[in-house]
Amino acid sequence: MPTPAIVFLCTLAGLAIVFAAVALLMRAYKQREFARKLEARDDDQVSYAFIINPSKPQAAETRKHIQAYCKAKHIREVRFIETRLDRDGKACALMALEQGAQVVVAVGGDGTVRTVASALAGTGQAMGIIPIGTGNLFARNMGIPVGNLDAALTVATSHGSNLVDVGRMFLLDGQDKDRGHAFLIIAGIGFDALMIDDTDPNLKKTVSWLAYFISGAKHLFAPKYTGDISITRPDQVTQTNTSVTFRTFMAGNCGEIPGFSLMPNASWDDGNLDFEIIDTSAGLIGWANLFGDVMHQTITRKASKSPLSTNSTIVQLQGPRAEIKLDDPALAQVDGDILGETRHIALEVERQALNVRVPQTD
Repeated sequence: MPTPAIVFLCTLAGLAIVFAAVALLMRAYKQREFARKLEARDDDQVSYAFIINPSKPQAAETRKHIQAYCKAKHIREVRFIETRLDRDGKACALMALEQGAQVVVAVGGDGTVRTVASALAGTGQAMGIIPIGTGNLFARNMGIPVGNLDAALTVATSHGSNLVDVGRMFLLDGQDKDRGHAFLIIAGIGFDALMIDDTDPNLKKTVSWLAYFISGAKHLFAPKYTGDISITRPDQVTQTNTSVTFRTFMAGNCGEIPGFSLMPNASWDDGNLDFEIIDTSAGLIGWANLFGDVMHQTITRKASKSPLSTNSTIVQLQGPRAEIKLDDPALAQVDGDILGETRHIALEVERQALNVRVPQTD
């Protein structure tokens, strides 16, 4: 790796650590505040199914904690279903519904949450979340406590929920082109998928989501992508731009990651996805400008680029649907799960299709 790229990466990582530390302190304060209010919530004595990812290091301990919690709260109808290589969260959730579960709780990271949600979307059944993954981005965006099992369990097993949009990505040149791959946070093609696909899982366990920065540095000079992009706006008018060159295209349902705001205007219940078309030029200067744009958004809470940027572009649009036809194939991802390479995708939203238990304390 070139020395300038290493220096650039270290600078970004250092800034990321500072902002992450500040975000963590603020989050801890907020969690203490509403943890006190959660104690007054009423338990919901119904049938629960906990879909647990046994590959997580803390899975076995978490399961024992859930059992002890439910026993203390006199929640008697409890079953556990573990995901397997041949049975993902969606299959487990469907099994839970067939067995009569009234609330299905995803115990794991964003991948487990995503697949469980794909089965529950449109059913009206409540979904709880016990975050024990690395990023837990959807839980964070919904205000569900991370790192506090009792608080998360209180949210999952008591009244209080919101209806949440569910995004779908279709690989139109694949064998399962009619299958919409669900996402709750962000789906994308290009640089973001390359970065996710190349992230060292062991490093991710050690430094959490900061491992993505290291992976991203390997692809700073990867070729760009070119294609035709059609976006249907909220007024149902479709705008098409041909031969658009970009580094990554993202569709977001939630726009917040620890310490940063990627899509400040994203709302998880408005019936729209937030689309971002991102490009850079002039090598490291462009990437530095892009980082400045993200920081500008994070500070101002507005979807706009920094006035100091000269070699980066973030085009931000909203709408219920988008379609992209690429000249050459690119990797695609949904909520961090790689779907493979594609040249033709569609992205759609199902408005308020998922019933998620959240920490409402009013």
